[in-house]
Amino acid sequence: MKNIQIAAVAALALFQFNCKDAKKENTVSKETTENVSDSVQTVLEAKNFDTIIDGKKVSLYWIENKGIKAAFTNYGGRLVGLWVNDKNGKQTDVVVGMNSAKGFKTSTEPYFGATIGRVGNRIGKGKFTLEGKQYQVPLNNGKNALHGGVKGFQDVVWNAEKTKENTLVFTYVSADGEQGFPGNLSVKVTYTLTDDNSVKMEYEATTDKTTIVNLTNHAFFNLNGEGSGTILNHELQIYANEFTPVDEGLIPSGELKPVKNTVFDFTSKHTIGERIETKDEQLRFGKGYDHNYALNGTKKNGLNHAATISGDKSGITMDIYTQEPGLQFYSGNFMQSKNTFKSGAKDDFRTAFALETQHFPDAVNQPKFAPIVLKAGEKYHTVSYYQFSVKK
Repeated sequence: MKNIQIAAVAALALFQFNCKDAKKENTVSKETTENVSDSVQTVLEAKNFDTIIDGKKVSLYWIENKGIKAAFTNYGGRLVGLWVNDKNGKQTDVVVGMNSAKGFKTSTEPYFGATIGRVGNRIGKGKFTLEGKQYQVPLNNGKNALHGGVKGFQDVVWNAEKTKENTLVFTYVSADGEQGFPGNLSVKVTYTLTDDNSVKMEYEATTDKTTIVNLTNHAFFNLNGEGSGTILNHELQIYANEFTPVDEGLIPSGELKPVKNTVFDFTSKHTIGERIETKDEQLRFGKGYDHNYALNGTKKNGLNHAATISGDKSGITMDIYTQEPGLQFYSGNFMQSKNTFKSGAKDDFRTAFALETQHFPDAVNQPKFAPIVLKAGEKYHTVSYYQFSVKK
């Protein structure tokens, strides 16, 4: 569960920090790829992100640490690309994304690489009740609300500050009533490239009124490299004995179902494509895998070991560790070749996957699920790591 602690002083400090003028944005926005490394061959250029959206300055930012490099934009608090070494020592971009702010803004898939909030995943009918009052989030996923409503955190401009060569901090204040959510929510998300080849994602938030929060990142990965084709031969293990079955709108029933003897059993390694075309009602609802797994408590360094996945061509392996109780596995089922990535490749069907650390979908309406309520005077804090290594 998220560390929700009573910390009024810390909450006030964080709120004040987030409200500081966006002038703190650092001049790193002027950087181009030449400042990062000649070994990273990419079409990313700062000028293609140098724009104004909703009256706020948008830029491209770079951070790096030893063998890992990442590009971000503050439009959507978004991870644009991530370069790690493959089994041959070649720098490989494992996160798909666009080569401009305009590309992200006009994309038919709004969540590529974005920081997601206020509430990741779905809220049934967009409705929830807090302290006797009902709230309505705008519907943007059939009859339901997805990832914070019509204009979630993926579509706002964050304040950004590069505090170290390997660290970028995004802050944003979501106003009371934004997308129907109560309370002024002050959010801070810190992305750090660590010495052990990880992307550390640290989320913090405070509120002045009881609200709900479930933050995550929606990076779409292909561990063989952006534009390398299908992800169906990636080998995946998820450390979960149960998942949350859903209805046709992908809203959980509220029960936990064992994965044993089902197509959802990744307790041992399977390729993503091995059983994805099996006739199964849950796969039909999701048009493939688009389901939340209840992590089984396998630990490393005090965190839940959520998943291990390897690219079949590159040998690149990604391990996910988190404080969160759940992991949403999405197999790229709604990718329709309508958008062009920075490599020039189209976002073809199932050429990227997402593994999002989270509390469970529709948790605010499911009494058996861990709660996502945050009250004034409390602090929301959760950490996830995506660690990279090579399988020779």
